[in-house]
Amino acid sequence: MSSATSNLPVRSDVELHRVVWLTLALFLSYLCVAMSLPVITVFVTTQLQFGNAFAGLAVGIAFASTILTRGLAGRMADHHGSKSCMVRGLWVYALAALVCGTSSWRSLPAPAAYGVLIAGRLLLGIGESYTVVGLMAWCFGVMPQRSGRVFGLVGMGLYGAIAVGSPAGVALFNRSGFAGLMCACALVPLVGLAMIIPVTAVPVHAGERAPFRRIIALIWQPGLALGLAGVGSAAIGAFMPLFFLHRGWSHTGLGLTCFGGAFVLVRIFFGHLPDRVGSIPVALASMVAAAAGQYMLWTAPNPSMALAGAFLTGIGCSLMFPAMGIEVVQRVPPHLRGSAAGGLAAFQDLAFGVTGPLAGLLADRFGYGVVFLFGGVAASFGVALIIAIARKAYSYKRSRRTSRGRTAFLP
Repeated sequence: MSSATSNLPVRSDVELHRVVWLTLALFLSYLCVAMSLPVITVFVTTQLQFGNAFAGLAVGIAFASTILTRGLAGRMADHHGSKSCMVRGLWVYALAALVCGTSSWRSLPAPAAYGVLIAGRLLLGIGESYTVVGLMAWCFGVMPQRSGRVFGLVGMGLYGAIAVGSPAGVALFNRSGFAGLMCACALVPLVGLAMIIPVTAVPVHAGERAPFRRIIALIWQPGLALGLAGVGSAAIGAFMPLFFLHRGWSHTGLGLTCFGGAFVLVRIFFGHLPDRVGSIPVALASMVAAAAGQYMLWTAPNPSMALAGAFLTGIGCSLMFPAMGIEVVQRVPPHLRGSAAGGLAAFQDLAFGVTGPLAGLLADRFGYGVVFLFGGVAASFGVALIIAIARKAYSYKRSRRTSRGRTAFLP
């Protein structure tokens, strides 16, 4: 056996350890988002005295700015380097938390405080765009042949932060107020920044750059499926604490913990399934589970069933990102994977951005339970879309067996 061959397992272990380290940095940094997520709606409705629609807008506006900057972040990662992209995002994270914290100044009238909060949430969305896209492009550069594993680890970092950060954020809010919580949110991305600075950057891939709209045209079907699955997780993130408060149930932060905990557990024990079984079967089973969890939340008569619905939703959403991620990376060349990852994530951002204000309007009119009915219907449409993707993939493979053509991109 040659020395090059014998060094392959060692090199693979080193690459995996580097990706795990970067994912840990993402986990700590994303606590900035996760700790604030269950508190924003409570802060807007109880302290600023605005309605649920304004509370939902305050949550969703961050994802709107993320959507608008995903393309910019992807181009920066592809053209100028993924490490530079992630570093910029972490600095913006910290700044956004400080801006949000100023909205709690007692001297500010409620409309001005709400405006400052919106400005901070917009900055937070920009930071999320650059941080997550930069990290994924960086990890693709470290492990170019294991894209499913990369998507799986990144998702564990994000939703692990949600599982831990949600109850921590509620506890900090109750103990130190909104300003104290935002100070903590400003600190955690700086810890992540200190972790990634010593890590070696990966070289930028050479190749022709494609307009972002062309990339979206290639990946819109798996992206839309991911977005439809994300409606349920967005509903849980934005309104489950208020759902519990309205019902008079305790442990308002446990809904996101159950969701995030299930998400991470599935990634740990079944994260290999998209690569081994196939992305489409995994996505179909996941979407069915997500829909069932949302319908369970909608009809929950007690907190135990509501938490079980959140847990089942987490199971369903867990493998959607790696499954659809595999579909996406198969459609683009390596030098466009950063932009493609950003485009895929933009669909999930769109789900979060639209769900917040729309679910708030539904909650004002019909109560908080209907928010999860909305999530269940969206997931049901997702089931139909994945079946359509499977049929198209089957037709494409059958045509490939009968004729030899170019294989650069899937149509």
